Amino acid sequence: MTVSVLVPSSLVREAEDKREATRKLGYVARAAAVFRIDRLVVFDDPEGEEKWGGGFVETVLRYAATPPYLRKEAWGTRDELEYAGILPPLLVSAWTGSESSGSGSKRQGIVTQVGPEGRVRVNCGMQHPISLHTPPGMEVEEGERVTIRVSSRRPVRAKLLDETPPGFQVVRSTIGDELARPDAGYRVATSRHGRTLTASGLPDETRRVQGDGMTIAFGSPARGLPPMLGLSESTIAESSADTSVTDGGGSANAPGGFDTWLNVIPRQGSEVVRTEEALFAALACLTLTE
Repeated sequence: MTVSVLVPSSLVREAEDKREATRKLGYVARAAAVFRIDRLVVFDDPEGEEKWGGGFVETVLRYAATPPYLRKEAWGTRDELEYAGILPPLLVSAWTGSESSGSGSKRQGIVTQVGPEGRVRVNCGMQHPISLHTPPGMEVEEGERVTIRVSSRRPVRAKLLDETPPGFQVVRSTIGDELARPDAGYRVATSRHGRTLTASGLPDETRRVQGDGMTIAFGSPARGLPPMLGLSESTIAESSADTSVTDGGGSANAPGGFDTWLNVIPRQGSEVVRTEEALFAALACLTLTE
């Protein structure tokens, strides 16, 4: 089961300066970590961008998703990361905590050298890069992020694993490509013009997410998803008012390639809900378990 969150390149459009834009992206990264998101996808919204575009958004989110012990090696010094020091710690369980260096713990590493006979050197936050064998059939490149299992630090005993590194992945893609992925699961668009998420309807929504996974898309302040997709707000409202549903549980006529459009904050008390606020509101509901 995969959970992907889609956010626009314009999500920091209202930030007054780079510091505030960085802080806002830190909250987005926190939401991804708190709710165990697998993929955090940045899609282009050039018409909505102002000072800080998709390159800035992607870089800061990728940096936030990098374990602290690898950030210097992976990123060095970049203009986009001028205020990276104010990013809140994610404290992803596989990165930190009392078990992060214990027996059998997993860590993320960066391949620093690919050698002969299936051996590679990996920087995983220890004093020096360590030499490891690659599992049969696994191919890695210099600079690639990998997962290792550390069974002992003194002496160092570790194993390279052929699996996705801990934490969430940050990628740049399009909404269309994401909705077409085989593991897209339940495809949800968020909008205040969407179908109201109610207490009675929540169990059906969460069962769908738990069974199929989810791809959920968000707009940006003062510019929601409908205009980004060339859709009118009335179109969304009309489709959401239709009570007919598909066999999968979504709306029978949901526009934009989604299964449903949801209003996750039906009693919205502010004229504008910020993207990071909508993330916490939506994911807190839709990722509930029975």
